[in-house]
Amino acid sequence: MELDALQARLGQVLDQAHVTFQKMPGSAVLGRYIQSSYQNDPVRSAIELVLALFFIRYLMSPSYSTHKRNYVKLREDEIDELIDEWTPESLVSEQTPFEIVESERLPVVVGPTGPKSKLSNGRTVTNLASYNFYNFNGNEQIKEKAIQVLRTYGVGPCGPPQFYGTQDVHMKTEADIAAYLGTEGCIVYAQSFSTISSVIPSFCKRGDVIIADREVNYPIRKGLEVSRSSIRWYNHNDMDDLERVMQAVVKEQAKAKKLTRRFVVTEGLFELTGDEIDLPRLVELKEKYKFRVILDETWSFGVLGRTGRGVTEAQNVDPQAVDMIVGSLAGALCAGGGFCAGPKDVVEHQRITSSSYTFSAALPAMLAVTASEALNLIQSNPDILTQCRENIKAMRAQLDPRSDWVVCTSSSDNPIMLLALKPDVVKARKLELEDQERILLDCVEEALTNGVMITRTKTRPFSNAIKPKDGTWFAQPSMRICITSGLSKKDIEKAGVTIRHAITKVMTRKTSHKAT
Repeated sequence: MELDALQARLGQVLDQAHVTFQKMPGSAVLGRYIQSSYQNDPVRSAIELVLALFFIRYLMSPSYSTHKRNYVKLREDEIDELIDEWTPESLVSEQTPFEIVESERLPVVVGPTGPKSKLSNGRTVTNLASYNFYNFNGNEQIKEKAIQVLRTYGVGPCGPPQFYGTQDVHMKTEADIAAYLGTEGCIVYAQSFSTISSVIPSFCKRGDVIIADREVNYPIRKGLEVSRSSIRWYNHNDMDDLERVMQAVVKEQAKAKKLTRRFVVTEGLFELTGDEIDLPRLVELKEKYKFRVILDETWSFGVLGRTGRGVTEAQNVDPQAVDMIVGSLAGALCAGGGFCAGPKDVVEHQRITSSSYTFSAALPAMLAVTASEALNLIQSNPDILTQCRENIKAMRAQLDPRSDWVVCTSSSDNPIMLLALKPDVVKARKLELEDQERILLDCVEEALTNGVMITRTKTRPFSNAIKPKDGTWFAQPSMRICITSGLSKKDIEKAGVTIRHAITKVMTRKTSHKAT
């Protein structure tokens, strides 16, 4: 009896549901569809039913986990104690005694920066401490154009690109750089430092793999840190070691059956060592193991190659074989900002995902036009590159072969000559990093006393996130001498003799002090 009553009750519910369904708008159409679908393809009907049930369950499920978590509840006195014990870290670390002494001795330039600069103490010195390789700072054609643009466009756009900060001069500069390099497109950033440190996290995310040279510069290291990708390191400029690391990454991913994006990040001319990348071999390895290459040409753009197009021109490599070419407009071009050139989809991707592009004011129009004018001058007058390289040879002849104390680690065409203490000198005197920095600072000050202003490369602390795991990396202390075509060969040779004598004086003085 109970079973009959249950069946009767179920029948009533079904009849009521059928009546209610028929009263719904479109129920007849839906009923005919279900009937024909079941008759023609019952399997499809079953799949559709499962999907419908899954959709209903998804809509009814909460958007958060309902499972209780293991929270540790603290008492009020424990919270107060933790707050009292917490000490926030300083945004800017305190200067060391050595940094304080150095900052007090820094020379101050008064007026425009040029091959001959006037200091605040009234002296005029030979300036080999600025990146004014072709003396564009004193070029009258660039000055007149900059003044004209300043009067027309004002000081700055006061707005981010892509919103109301993009101006026609920005688009022209991007087109000029793309045509100059031979790439499909280009994007211009407002700051040189933040260009590479923003390009890397635009494409590299958590879980991706980046292989980087151990001697990459500080902006690259910040970009690696921000990306949160898995970082692998290879020995500086060692393509065999790079291939070894590439093989290991490929094997790991094949074993895990996990497909992730893979990148190689390196420089054209290395800021910290001055030497040049072997780009043809790098492109060969990139094609062989299916990696993408991000090439930082901050120091090689406008410098290497017959017409200054960079390491791609100098080593006869098709620019389109490199996925991303990043460069600076604040170096050889004496303008400001940076750029990333490459395929159009790579460029357009950055316009909405690159933080320093989207959340920074656009490059001032005056600097954009200055960059374009400087590019035109380099292309129309390649003799200035030849003159600069002749001055490089003259300076190297005075310093590198004749010095018992220092060695030049820079490439032969690099206008930035890095002079580091020879390894046997460091070993014989048992010099620590701070000792080397003090010696090089004394050499810089001695050269300035004799009328030649140079500078030095400073070591700086890096967080563990951007250090190789073995912890052996450090920036090699060195003097930095920037060659310019704005000086005659005779002036360069005279400055070289002054620097060499300054080094000899400091090193012999240190030797005599140690002997005493």
